[in-house]
Amino acid sequence: MTMAEPRLIDPDRRKFLLKSLVLGCSAAASPLITPVSFASAPWDNRLVVIILRGAMDGLDLLRPVEDPLLAGYRPDMQTDGQVPLAAGFALHPALASLQPMWQDGELAFAHAVSTPYRDKRSHFDGQDLLEAGHQTMHDYASTGRSGWLNRMLTLVPGATARTAFSVGQEDMVLLNGTAPISSWAPGQGLSMSDQGLELLQMMYEDDPLFHAAASDAIALTSMQSGSAGAGMADGDGEMMDMGEAIAAANQGRRAKELAGFAATQLNADSRIAAFSIGGFDTHRAQNRALPRALTQLAQALISLKDTLGVNWDSTAVLCLTEFGRTVRQNGTQGTDHGTGGAMIMAGGAVRGGTIYGHWPGLTEAELYQGRDLLPTMDVRGFAGHAMQDLFGFTRGDLERIIFPGLDLSDGQKFIL
Repeated sequence: MTMAEPRLIDPDRRKFLLKSLVLGCSAAASPLITPVSFASAPWDNRLVVIILRGAMDGLDLLRPVEDPLLAGYRPDMQTDGQVPLAAGFALHPALASLQPMWQDGELAFAHAVSTPYRDKRSHFDGQDLLEAGHQTMHDYASTGRSGWLNRMLTLVPGATARTAFSVGQEDMVLLNGTAPISSWAPGQGLSMSDQGLELLQMMYEDDPLFHAAASDAIALTSMQSGSAGAGMADGDGEMMDMGEAIAAANQGRRAKELAGFAATQLNADSRIAAFSIGGFDTHRAQNRALPRALTQLAQALISLKDTLGVNWDSTAVLCLTEFGRTVRQNGTQGTDHGTGGAMIMAGGAVRGGTIYGHWPGLTEAELYQGRDLLPTMDVRGFAGHAMQDLFGFTRGDLERIIFPGLDLSDGQKFIL
């Protein structure tokens, strides 16, 4: 593929204009909305990237149940309801609803994977490097702070005017860059009469940039009407104690609605979608916190499949997190920031029913720095193979532009 001609409209200015027009007319702009981003492209295949924020514990997600050391490291791990998979591994009980996907060959996992990020274990840097796709934070900072999905979009020839758009109020590094991105928050409506909308269009008729932003805002309002307010918070999102169950239910509903909204766009012109799910930072009471986050993820994946319908067969979903967690639980029945983790792949385009990667083992000598699961494969290699097999990107483009410094041999093919 060849590099597409850069667009003349400054993407940051366009994002600001559209977001200002939409949120300025909204009665309830919430800072709790999770971003969803989309891109249209000249393919039939679809890619969804879900960022699992907080560092998901891959060892609890995908349990090496036949390893005799596991019980000593995790004496409080709850095993009731866990789902036996293959090769001595079992799935966390909170993802039991995904067992039919596994049996149908639409769900797979990769264990002991990570980005090149090491040792400092900062959520902020770890997430930035995951979404940037670079080798180091220095590379990310010195090369324009772009994300790997955005760099991929710059290689798409014949991209439409609405090459990508973001749904939510926070930017995802994953889609930062020169490819134009418009912004939208699900559930936010233009609270204006028909006359007001007409006046808005007339005001900016002679300014191409402002007119395009206003038109996009109105079109997106129409597009998402009836989407059940995807991503809207029902409360302040900070309820504790007795309110935790209500907050968890609201979070789960938002994740489901975000996925449903994403699938609706993928059934139309969009071919790339990205959003995030939080709640995976389990320093304490992991047996209570992790099931809530995993339940949100399960609901999102099921919503994607149900809403995509026949298009599920041409879809791959990648669920990625910034790093794993410590092998040993801590004194508050939680786990701390680690290194090696796991990724989840789903979709009809995925060669599922398989656990990919190279399992390193749990002996003291096999742990990274004596505390973490040893990463044996680069998570970017799996993402690179997905883009190569779904969309036809060359190895050169993947190793030099999309994931600079990546050796694509560090990854395994999992797309049908």
